[in-house]
Amino acid sequence: MTLPSVSVAIREVLETADPATKVRRARAAARGWRRGDFAAVDGGVMPDRPARPAEPELRAPNQMPRRGKGSLHGRIALLHALAHIEFVAIDLAFDMAGRFGAGFAPDFTTDWLAVGADEAMHFALVDRRLRALGSRYGALPAHDGLWEAAIETAGDPLARLAIVPMVLEARGLDVTPAMIARADAAGDAATAAILRRILTDEIRHVAVGTKWFESACTALGIAPQKYWKNLLSRHFRGELKPPFNDSARQAAGLTRDYYQALAPA
Repeated sequence: MTLPSVSVAIREVLETADPATKVRRARAAARGWRRGDFAAVDGGVMPDRPARPAEPELRAPNQMPRRGKGSLHGRIALLHALAHIEFVAIDLAFDMAGRFGAGFAPDFTTDWLAVGADEAMHFALVDRRLRALGSRYGALPAHDGLWEAAIETAGDPLARLAIVPMVLEARGLDVTPAMIARADAAGDAATAAILRRILTDEIRHVAVGTKWFESACTALGIAPQKYWKNLLSRHFRGELKPPFNDSARQAAGLTRDYYQALAPA
């Protein structure tokens, strides 16, 4: 019997707009791949943009309202922003596997589907917490900056690895400890516990990106740190902002040799 390509399941996840259904399909696809239910990625076309629910309203990053700190409303706004990041991260991981997996060893697909399943679990945890606080995903506006990075790097797997896990997800390692501290200070132990779980998992996700970037650079005979900086100059419009969580980055294999010299003085 010929097994279906896992690309079919990946495209189904990307083309699913409903958040709860996307979470279920993402986790099922990752389980199915681990069980051997699918053949390898077929290299077929992935959608330029994944399906999105009617809510939240998507705005440009500079049109987002400022989040207050300390109040319940501020914590809800922060959790809503995090829920949207995790929702988009499901698609980023699945698109990574589906768009680029045919050019790598099967372990590449294994790693990125596992990351996508983690992101689905993170989204579910944060959305559940929002509901416990009287809100929900979609109740507030969100921005589409993360997927813009995916569009920018759609034609180059090394650029995608350099920008998404090694810059955007690595930024999460830097800012999450302060978010945990604010939740603890507010007596919100449930939110703090979710954030600690996400931080632990995101170290592993950045490590996956760094591993595959360095592996590809080694195969091409190029220096990873130098080429990473070159890719940032071409594909990343922002700047790397300190302070950096050096210990978490180090644990992910993203050493200071990559980013220290690029930070503004």
